[in-house]
Formats: sequence, C-alpha cells, structure tokens
Amino acid sequence: MIVRAETDEQIQATCAVMRQLRPHLDPANYLATVRALMASDGYRLAALVEDGAVRAVAGYRFLTMLYCGRILSVDDLVADERVRSRGYGSRLLNWLKDEARAAGCAELQLISRVTREGAHRFYFREGLGIECFHFRMAL
Repeated sequence: MIVRAETDEQIQATCAVMRQLRPHLDPANYLATVRALMASDGYRLAALVEDGAVRAVAGYRFLTMLYCGRILSVDDLVADERVRSRGYGSRLLNWLKDEARAAGCAELQLISRVTREGAHRFYFREGLGIECFHFRMAL
C-alpha cells in the first residue's frame, strides 16, 4: 500500500529508509526538517508500506517551470536496501507518475548524482532518460 506520509507518525516512520539515501539527516531533527520543507516548499512524502514496514520512500513537490509547464519533481526516491529488487521502487515510481498525471503535470523529473549507477540503470529501465545537465556550485 502506498500512503501519503502526512501525520507525524507516518513521516517519522520514513526516516530510516530515507537516511539510506540521505545519511546526513539527523534522526532527532528529521520530523522538524520534513515539516519545515512541507510548510515552505510544498514538499510531500509518499511511503510504500508492506507488512507494517516502510519499503520505499519518495519525497516530491509540484513546480511550474517556464520551459515545460507543471511538473512533479522527485527530490528523493529510495527503496530499503534490505529489500531492493523486489519491485518496491518501481511501484512507488508508477504511483508518482499517476500523481503527476492527476495533477495535470506535463513531466516527472528527478536529479540523480552521476555516481549512482545502480539508480541510473533503474531509471532507464523505468523509461526515464537523460535530457540535460544539472550544474551546481557550493556557495
């Protein structure tokens, strides 16, 4: 079952899996950090839950861009490393695609670090493609 993690309990339940992707996150501040993102940036969390355990998590938001219109932007997408390759990531990504369509989005987009080759194989298999470069610099 895929749920929108909206209650404090649901959000906190995603922490351990999210930290597999974002290990720098402090579990003691996780709930407050997510709540702040929700309030300021429209951040949303979805969790795939099976047998009472979170198996995959996605953090996302809706944006409107001049070049492509309304999009669903995926900030975070991670399946629990203990149960990878069992279809959880694919199910959650398909749910995100449905959310995007229902919200009138023209595209679903995500950014993935160049070092995450396993994730890239998954994204290609799921029909995503590389379309641009993402440039950044520390300030």
